[in-house]
Amino acid sequence: MRNFLRQRYGNGRGPQHMWFGVSVEDGSKKSRIRHLQEAQAGVRFLSIEPLIGPVGLLDLAGIHWVIVGGESGPGARPMHPDWVRQVREQCVAQGVAFFFKQWGGPRPKSGGRELDGKEWNQFPELTPGYAVAAE
Repeated sequence: MRNFLRQRYGNGRGPQHMWFGVSVEDGSKKSRIRHLQEAQAGVRFLSIEPLIGPVGLLDLAGIHWVIVGGESGPGARPMHPDWVRQVREQCVAQGVAFFFKQWGGPRPKSGGRELDGKEWNQFPELTPGYAVAAE
């Protein structure tokens, strides 16, 4: 992805309508974030799903949106609420839009979408200069 965007757009950023993201299931997959940060993408997002373990500290520089969700389907592994809270708090502290998709379970809607009594539906707000502000 990084190489494609560099070849296509040189040192400029890709168009704002092209969103690029990576999946991060737990702390062992954080190197993917660095690769995304190096990509000249117009909008960068993390899909932290299914969240199957703690991710630890995140450098969200240049990331516009983080989506978190639990695993669903037969044999779905449970997601600990503190893992989700840790990601949410880092998003809030670093000004990144946070979207909580689902708790997961046997069916996608089994556990609902509330985290600490609230649905988190933040979405990046795109502005003309590619700057993105969190809700």
